[in-house]
Amino acid sequence: MAKRPVPPYFVAVQHKAPADQPTPPFNAPAARRLREALGMAPGHVAYGMRASYGLTYITPETVVAWERGDAVPTAAELTALAGALWCSQADLIGEPRTLREHRLSLGVAPEDVAREVGVEIHAYLRMEETGEWRGTERQSAALARTLRLAPRAFATVTGRDRLLADLLRSAVTTRWQGQTRPLGRLLPVPRRELEDVLQEMHLEYQALMAATLSWGGGSSPQSGDAGREFLEGILDEFWSRIRTP
Repeated sequence: MAKRPVPPYFVAVQHKAPADQPTPPFNAPAARRLREALGMAPGHVAYGMRASYGLTYITPETVVAWERGDAVPTAAELTALAGALWCSQADLIGEPRTLREHRLSLGVAPEDVAREVGVEIHAYLRMEETGEWRGTERQSAALARTLRLAPRAFATVTGRDRLLADLLRSAVTTRWQGQTRPLGRLLPVPRRELEDVLQEMHLEYQALMAATLSWGGGSSPQSGDAGREFLEGILDEFWSRIRTP
């Protein structure tokens, strides 16, 4: 009597997905919570991904490895996992940290981003790889809109934090008006709001430095420390005042 074939559910051999597939940020604890809330075992999830999405290499061990943080699903695997768990991809995605991760979290193809922004696809992919954005003001605004990037996230994922901090320190220690245009080219923030925040920060820092001089002509160490702390935390100071969503 011939043996019955082993159902895919019990296949233990784990084949790997193509190594060149990008991996989006993944929220492993959320994946486990969603599975358990549905009363599903890892094998049920693996079977669903194989049966509905054709990912024949997915096994229960694969799902467990994802939930433990030992491995991360690719973009295609994340789509299938979300389908098997009856949730959206956003429910399984962690906090995006790079330009590419923000794109992957939205499920947008690089060609679509390049077209919306108005750059060649190879140029856009190069910027994803290096983390350095070289677009114009119009292209920067289009990128932020397409990937739903808040101004602070935009500055971080495009590698502009260091330059931004340098310009802000110059704005508060010298003439803030001279830094308005460079900062406007750097960030998708309305000019009027940018001017108001720079003036406010400039006045606050200058007041701290003026307070370092005591009535007796000496200096106040406490006020001097406050001025240094203000400069060291210049990015947090700036973003805490920006109201643009």
